[in-house]
Amino acid sequence: MKADTSRQWRLLDLQALDTRLDQIAHRKATLPELKELAALEVQTGALDSELVRARTAHGDVQREVAKAEADVQLVRDRAARDQARLDSGQGTAKDLQALQHEVASLARRQGELEDVELEVMERAEALEARVRELETARAELTVKVDALEAARDKALADLDAEAAQVSANRANVVPGVGEDLVALYEKIRANSGGVGAAALHQRRCEGCRLELNQVDINRIAAAADDEVLRCEECRRILVRTSESGI
Repeated sequence: MKADTSRQWRLLDLQALDTRLDQIAHRKATLPELKELAALEVQTGALDSELVRARTAHGDVQREVAKAEADVQLVRDRAARDQARLDSGQGTAKDLQALQHEVASLARRQGELEDVELEVMERAEALEARVRELETARAELTVKVDALEAARDKALADLDAEAAQVSANRANVVPGVGEDLVALYEKIRANSGGVGAAALHQRRCEGCRLELNQVDINRIAAAADDEVLRCEECRRILVRTSESGI
């Protein structure tokens, strides 16, 4: 292929722009905020699950508290009625004696139920404290996520803005390279890790970073200025400049 030197030099400009676009795309895909957000998403999921379990357990024990309180109140009411009958002195001696036994029995039962009520209430308080602790941790996590998302969005917006500018510059360079040379460049670039053209700098291909042997140097030195050359090692387009060393 033939292409005058100005077109080949512009090809290096095109490669530089494409390299920057690739760097921007890589940067967007590997933003540290993305990794941190992914880790926080896992933490959030685990924390939400734990919070659901804690709230469920707290709800269950609250129902136990209500039942324990109702049981205690039931005994208190019964004992109060019996005590009122005793205080009235109405009834036979046998009935009053039976009431005294029942009042004593109810007092013991009330004490047992109040112990149960106290134990259940302590569990309820512990679970309530755990729920508050988890809710606080969840709120703090939300703040972190919001801050990271804002940082991610800003970074992506900055990169997108730069990519738009680089793409605009690329659009201006492409016509100066020419369709035929661009087509060859794009084909090579697709199969060569994004680098389709490289400068020959001090007898070294900037694409594969290998120094050319003397045979290749002689071949290049003898080639016409408008001949499009390829590196024998990496097969990328090799562009001669004033710093090629030939």
